[in-house]
Amino acid sequence: MANPTNNKETQARAEASFKRKEQQARDGKLATAEYEAASTATREKTARLRKLREAKEAADLAAAAIAPPKKPAAKKAAAKNPAAKGVKKNASRAS
Repeated sequence: MANPTNNKETQARAEASFKRKEQQARDGKLATAEYEAASTATREKTARLRKLREAKEAADLAAAAIAPPKKPAAKKAAAKNPAAKGVKKNASRAS
């Protein structure tokens, strides 16, 4: 004959196991929903940023087509003086 105390303990363990599995199922559904929401937000942000980048690139191309070509920059005096190209020593660092 089964011990009534053992039967109650068995039932309590089964109920605890069932509740734990239900909680895990709810947590899994919540985690999946959060993952999908984050994924959707990332795709929407990427699409928005792509549109902004493409619009900027188109505007840059249009501006480059309208603007006159740039003149080369004038050479600096340092280019004429080869000694100016060397690394200058900092007097305050000398110890």
